[in-house]
Amino acid sequence: MKKIITVLLLTLSVTAFAQNKAKTLLNEVSAKVKSYNNISIDFKYVLENTAENIKQQTKGDVVMEGEKYRLNILGVTRLFDGKKLYSISLEDEEVTVTSDSDSEEDSVTPSKMLSFYEDGYTYAMDIEQNINGRKIQYVKLTPIDSNSEIKSILLGIDKQTKHIYNLIQVGKNGTKTTLTVNSFKTNEPLSKSLFTFDANKYKDFYINNLD
Repeated sequence: MKKIITVLLLTLSVTAFAQNKAKTLLNEVSAKVKSYNNISIDFKYVLENTAENIKQQTKGDVVMEGEKYRLNILGVTRLFDGKKLYSISLEDEEVTVTSDSDSEEDSVTPSKMLSFYEDGYTYAMDIEQNINGRKIQYVKLTPIDSNSEIKSILLGIDKQTKHIYNLIQVGKNGTKTTLTVNSFKTNEPLSKSLFTFDANKYKDFYINNLD
């Protein structure tokens, strides 16, 4: 019995150490991100579901300043000015306006992308990979909420810069979403109107206000 208790305590200690190590690394990433005035990212986005024979691949870019962001992906511009979210579709000539940028609880929106892991997950150190000369340490995140649509998330972190290299999200429905950062720029000079919706540019568009 003593041996069993000793092994159990040792296992718990190792698990706690691994979680603390992962948490420390994520805290370093968060602190680095919060030290920047703004962040500009170009990324590749891949969505796969082998069971459904689905594979979508696209590129996008996002500029973030605090809670504000301007995201371009799949022909749609998502502009959040801190209060309202404007989804602008040039193809459909439509602008959808909502007051909540994080309406989907499980979604990792740009404003949460670099800090979403701070609440609601357990952490564990995963593999380390050498990718194009960069040491990428992966941290596995598992939702605490058993009702979450997310099964797990792997967060790849550049050990030298403490920047996020990629994010691999696996859903309980078998869908795998991978976001890989191609370029990561900080403290760029930004236009004062970058996060402002100019209605004059979309006079002929249908404005769908969901508030």
